[in-house]
Amino acid sequence: MANRLSVIATRTGDDGTTGLGDGSRAPKDAPRIAALGDVDELNSAIGLLLTEALPAEVSADLSAIQHDLFDMGAELCIPGHVALTDEQVARLDARLAHYNATLPPLREFILPGGSRGAAQAHVARTVCRRAERAVVSLARVDPVNPPVRQYLNRLSDLMFVLARCINQHAGQKDTFWAGAQARR
Repeated sequence: MANRLSVIATRTGDDGTTGLGDGSRAPKDAPRIAALGDVDELNSAIGLLLTEALPAEVSADLSAIQHDLFDMGAELCIPGHVALTDEQVARLDARLAHYNATLPPLREFILPGGSRGAAQAHVARTVCRRAERAVVSLARVDPVNPPVRQYLNRLSDLMFVLARCINQHAGQKDTFWAGAQARR
């Protein structure tokens, strides 16, 4: 692989702009940059989750997701570029069905927590929802490839299900929400 970044501190962003993959510059608070940053933060949250002791199958899926999110970042960084496909969304749908089939049905809302890994999966889920909102905002001003939004929507669902699977694997029970009357 050729050197893609030879200088990290370019100082070109000191004026409040950042470079896009097509060579243009955008304000650091532009919707495209917000979406790109939220997807980057999501990838980092998943990277942190991967430092936990997880089932091998979950780790493999999360690693593949990190690569997909990097593809998504490339797509967001280069206006008009398409990198994410319907097949990647379909793969998430299949993994969601696979993991969901191993869990008992939910009869109550659950609170984030249980094991540390499950709590990290919930953090990734909430960052994913924020990234999805940022992509929806971007789509109001610039065209966005539909699989980008769809992928984030499926991924947040998958992170919820994975949190439950991680708790199950760790021998932890999900923490069920109790309404105000039940907490008295």
